[in-house]
Amino acid sequence: MSQSYVIVGDGVAGASAAETLRELEPDANITILTDEGEPLYNRILIKEFAKGKLPEAPISIHDESWYDDRDVDLVLNTLVTNIDPEAHTVTAHDGSEYSYDKLLLAIGGTPTQLPVENSDAEGIHHFWTFQDARDIKEHIEQADNSVVIGAGLLGIDLAAITAAQDVEGKYLMRGKAWWRYALSQEGAEIIHNALRERNVEPVFDSGVDHFEMDDDGQVTAAIDPNGDRYPADFVGIAIGLNFNTEILDGTDIEYDTGIHVDEFMKTNHDDIFAAGDITEFHDVILGERAQNGAWGSAKEQGTIAAKNMVEYESEEFRWVSSYSITHFDFPFLSFGHPTLGDESVEAKYSDTEWRRLAIKDGKIVGGVLIGDLSPQTKYKKLMREQVDISGQTDVLMKQQFELDDLEGAAAEQ
Repeated sequence: MSQSYVIVGDGVAGASAAETLRELEPDANITILTDEGEPLYNRILIKEFAKGKLPEAPISIHDESWYDDRDVDLVLNTLVTNIDPEAHTVTAHDGSEYSYDKLLLAIGGTPTQLPVENSDAEGIHHFWTFQDARDIKEHIEQADNSVVIGAGLLGIDLAAITAAQDVEGKYLMRGKAWWRYALSQEGAEIIHNALRERNVEPVFDSGVDHFEMDDDGQVTAAIDPNGDRYPADFVGIAIGLNFNTEILDGTDIEYDTGIHVDEFMKTNHDDIFAAGDITEFHDVILGERAQNGAWGSAKEQGTIAAKNMVEYESEEFRWVSSYSITHFDFPFLSFGHPTLGDESVEAKYSDTEWRRLAIKDGKIVGGVLIGDLSPQTKYKKLMREQVDISGQTDVLMKQQFELDDLEGAAAEQ
C-alpha cells in the first residue's frame, strides 16, 4: 500500500520536504495543510517588496500548478488545531480530519505581540508573512513618521523599510546596541551610523509603555517608559516569535520553546517529524540542542526530514546556517550561533569592516562579518570540522586570514 504523508506548513521546510518525498516515493499520498492563503513564497525577499525594490512576481516561488504537477494535495486556509498521535490523525479548525502514516510538523511561529495599551491600533504592524509585507508597503508609502521596536534581525528589516520609503523614523531599542547579544558596541555602531544616514535614529535604553491613537483608532505616537513621546503614524514591531506549539497540547510530543527532534528530525514519536523554525534540534556540530530560523537551515531540515521519513537514519542534519542583510552600502552576514559561546574575539578594520567570532570549548560556534564576507567559507569549514583553534584567535582575526595560517589540523585542506 502507498504511504500517506501529511505536512503541516507550506513554508520552505514543508515545501522542500514535499518535493523530496515525491522524488523518493513516486506513489505516495502527500498532503500539505497551511493556514496561509497562498502557496510558498520567498520570505527573504518580502522585505525588498515592502521597501519598494521588487514587484510581487519574483517573490512567489510556487503557484498551485507546482503542487498539481507533483500530485501534492495543497490545502490552503486550513489551521490544524489537534494532533492524535495514537490514531495517526490531525484535525483542522473546520473539523476536517486527515490521516497519516508519517507526519511532518513545519508549523513555524507567530509574531510576539507587544503587551501594552493600544497595541491593536490601526497603523501598528508585525512583519512575518507576504500579506504583512503588502500591508506594510501600502501604509508606509502614505506615512510621515515612524517608530520601529525590536533590536533584532526582523527589526532591522522594518527600520530599513521606513528608510527606503524616505520616512523619518525612530528605532527604539531596549539596550545600548542593535542585536546586542551578537554584536559588541563597536560592531553595532556601524549599523547605527548606517541607520542615521538614512534618517532612522536609534534610541537606546528605550521601549514602549503605551501607544496613543486618535478618535479613529489610528496610532499617533509611541510613549516610552521614560515618558518620551515619539510621533508615529506607522509603527513596526518585531520583538520575537511565539512558536506554534499550542497544537501539541494534550499530546506527549516533547517540546519546550520548540519541538524536540534528533539529528534526523524525528520527534519522540517514530512517525512524527518536525522541521524549520519550530524545531529544537540536536545540533551535531554544537553538541547540544539548538534553534535556528534561517531560510537555508529550514530548507535543509525539510529535505533531511523527508529522507528520514522514508528511511530513518538515512542522513543526519549537519548544517552551518547563514543570515545576510543587504540594506546598507556594506554587506552583513551572520553564521552559526553568534549569540552563543563562552568567549568571543573581534576586530575592526575600517569604519564599515568588522568581524566577531563566538567560541565554545576552543571551537568556533558562530560569527558576524560586516564589510568583508570573504572569510566566511573558511570560518564555516573550521566550525563544521570542529577544529580546536585555542590559542590562535589572533590568527583568525588577521584581515587576510587563510587556513594555512593556522597550525595543526586546521591547515589541512
